[in-house]
Amino acid sequence: MTTSIFQIHETVIKKFFQERLENQQNFYVHPSYNLEQQLLSAVQQGNYEEAKHVLEQINQLERAKLADHELRSLKNSLICTCTLFTRAIINGGIHPEVAFNLSDVYIREIERMTNPEKLKSLEYDMLYSFVKTLVEEKQNSYSSLVNQVITYIHHHILQDLSLDQIARHVYVSPNYLSSKFKEEVGTPLSEYMNQKRIEESKYFLLHSRMSISEIAHLFRFCNQSYYTALFKKMNGLTPKKFRMTHINEAIYTKTIG
Repeated sequence: MTTSIFQIHETVIKKFFQERLENQQNFYVHPSYNLEQQLLSAVQQGNYEEAKHVLEQINQLERAKLADHELRSLKNSLICTCTLFTRAIINGGIHPEVAFNLSDVYIREIERMTNPEKLKSLEYDMLYSFVKTLVEEKQNSYSSLVNQVITYIHHHILQDLSLDQIARHVYVSPNYLSSKFKEEVGTPLSEYMNQKRIEESKYFLLHSRMSISEIAHLFRFCNQSYYTALFKKMNGLTPKKFRMTHINEAIYTKTIG
């Protein structure tokens, strides 16, 4: 027999009161809502040191039990934190697609990890990445036109993009778009697109078995050599070296690159 919505509601309510009783018996209180708001405010403002200080205060307290298994509960807690950070940087002016992409990467990383101590450290890495992304890409200083262009690039990062094509999409001339984008962002449009492609490609270097050549092709670089040279120029090391330096080699069963 199909469980009715009413039955589900009754079950949840029963568990809710059981949980409240257990928390009272164990003298457990959730971390202060005010602390959470202080943390989110600091993230939204791009204040890493303040956010880190508040997060340390929160983590001195006992975490809520979010699953029967301790590791699963910790992962659920970090996913909640990731969701809060995502909303905070969106409220701070970052483009939602950028925030959601970063969130997706960290949630997958949370699911992949099995060491509780490394998971706890990941929370601080996550905080740093969200704040850094906000500071570097804060969007609300750009005009509507430039925001449209950035959105279009993020949505079509795996496609062939050109100045003329993007200009047609936003109904302005290529010359005007080129000048306006450089004026506001401080980077030529073509260079910005390459920067975004390089940044996005890092995920595939760390979390896939694709070869360097395949990744270069995926992101529409003309060849592997050009991709490698551009990657090294922007990051100080080649894609292969980046992968070898950062990846957990246990993920791989064969030589890549």
